[in-house]
Amino acid sequence: MSETATSSAADHDSPWKMALEGYFQEFLDLLFPSIHAQVDWAKGYSFLDKELQQITADANTGRRYADKLIQVHARDGSETWVLIHVEVQGEPEEAFAERMYTYQYRLRDRYGVDVVSLAVLADTRESFRPNTFRYQRWGCELIFTYPTAKLMDWEARWSELEASTNVFALVVMAQIQSKRVKDGVRRRDVKIALIRFLYERGYSREQVIQLFIMIDWMVQLPRSLEPGFVQAVYAIQEEKRMPYVNTIERLGIEKGEKLGIEKGRQEGQREAKEETARNLIKLGVLTDEQIAQATGLTVPDVRALCTEDKH
Repeated sequence: MSETATSSAADHDSPWKMALEGYFQEFLDLLFPSIHAQVDWAKGYSFLDKELQQITADANTGRRYADKLIQVHARDGSETWVLIHVEVQGEPEEAFAERMYTYQYRLRDRYGVDVVSLAVLADTRESFRPNTFRYQRWGCELIFTYPTAKLMDWEARWSELEASTNVFALVVMAQIQSKRVKDGVRRRDVKIALIRFLYERGYSREQVIQLFIMIDWMVQLPRSLEPGFVQAVYAIQEEKRMPYVNTIERLGIEKGEKLGIEKGRQEGQREAKEETARNLIKLGVLTDEQIAQATGLTVPDVRALCTEDKH
């Protein structure tokens, strides 16, 4: 398998979870504006990870979905749970609609609350637009429909994404480019363009760092093209006078991976994750939970590293 093919097979699950946790309100506003308008945002919202795990425990662990369950309050005063499925597999799955229904009825049966299921389709097959699960036999019929957002539809609205003040527009742009652009050099160029765009949007330092992590995770490059990307980021930061991301620290991840070849792949991967976590801790802008999400470590692992750095 080529370097480009390897990078394109990257797991998009974690950056999407990070994006949904960090920008849930912006996510709804961009992709599901009619639903966003029904939420009473003044009352806040909360993520129900344990509740979702209860009903997905027997799900196929090999899937690539960023499933999130969020409790919100509607403007009419009622409480609603929002279930979000993000389909990020390279190839569409025919059983997707059925799983949407399965999660829906399990949540309603277990917790007895209203559940709004939403699907984000990040594949590139134009004809794949599942929004209904239907079952019928002998006069018994079930029809379950749910709202969907096909990210590739935004390709024709690219100028809207570029002009949008919504932070989540950049996440959508990165996902589309990640799926569409396979050539390594072109992939590097569009990634640099996204980073430049990020620095020109007037975001806060914390937002720049969070979005940089998401873009870097989504649009992965062949190893041979990383140095050129790093130098381009340095140039952009110098030009904008915004030295927010120390990209040399990213090269420490690669060193950790190389060290892993000598010490054993598993040990090397662990060291690479810990090195990345230490760098993020030093920045001092992300929570322990966000760092854990970004690196694949557990929250206790991150907290242990925080304690370690203080000694």
